Amino acid sequence: MFKGSIVAIITPFKKGRVDEKAFGDLIEWHISQGTHGIVPCGTTGESATLDYKEHYRVIEFTIKAVNKRIPVIAGTGANATDETIMITKQAKKYGADAALLVTPYYNKPTQEGLYRHFKTVAEAVDIPIVLYNVPGRTAVNLLPTTVARLSEIENIVAIKEASGDLKQVSEIIRLCGERITVLSGDDFTTLPLLALGGKGVISVSANVAPKDVSTMCSSWLKGKYEKARALHYRLEPLNEAMFIETNPIPVKTALAMMGKIEEEFRLPLCEMSSANKEKLRKVLDDLKLI
Repeated sequence: MFKGSIVAIITPFKKGRVDEKAFGDLIEWHISQGTHGIVPCGTTGESATLDYKEHYRVIEFTIKAVNKRIPVIAGTGANATDETIMITKQAKKYGADAALLVTPYYNKPTQEGLYRHFKTVAEAVDIPIVLYNVPGRTAVNLLPTTVARLSEIENIVAIKEASGDLKQVSEIIRLCGERITVLSGDDFTTLPLLALGGKGVISVSANVAPKDVSTMCSSWLKGKYEKARALHYRLEPLNEAMFIETNPIPVKTALAMMGKIEEEFRLPLCEMSSANKEKLRKVLDDLKLI
């Protein structure tokens, strides 16, 4: 169901509120640039700072704006299973094509706890589920053997793998085969993950360079390996720049430099340092994005 460049879209703010005008314009831009799918309310969308009303509104707004032109995978994960079920049910009600469920954070469940968490959500909400493994943020690693167990559940269809460990990615694909779609969760691993048999990326960099990320993925999947490789190397400075400070600070700063959003964050996130901002500006300038 899911392949290619799926943007983990930012949530633009203006004077403390979600800027729906800028958000709608971003969605239209992504569709025109060839983005293959959209994830609202992921890490890059500052989901941790949205209250429930805002979280639901961002998901609903995205679904209505996209209007079935490309898939919408709603970020609905939380560190409590009951809360995850509640948010996922709401996303299904709005018409999301799938739900992205991060591994529960802070409470550090065991592998058995992770299995039971995802299984319980999958049984409670009849919606395609994309697992999200990002141990750098959650302090827990969803191991390949656990992913293999979960892949036996019919509506668990994909995993966003953001461990940065290609050996782990390879093991997931070896154990699961065609039962689950593997997507990169780190832009710098997208091309090698595609080479291992993955199908695409849930991307931060696609917020800034949607056409290049989309074309890179499409080219590889069509067997145009040299073109994909050239785009990988073109994007590498941007991929690195997106993480010179905590995501989504650099990506939102870049979009503000491009004139697409206001440069606004919610505490505890704040503006970039001047030195890093100049490094980012140079990368954008070199890529002719500003």
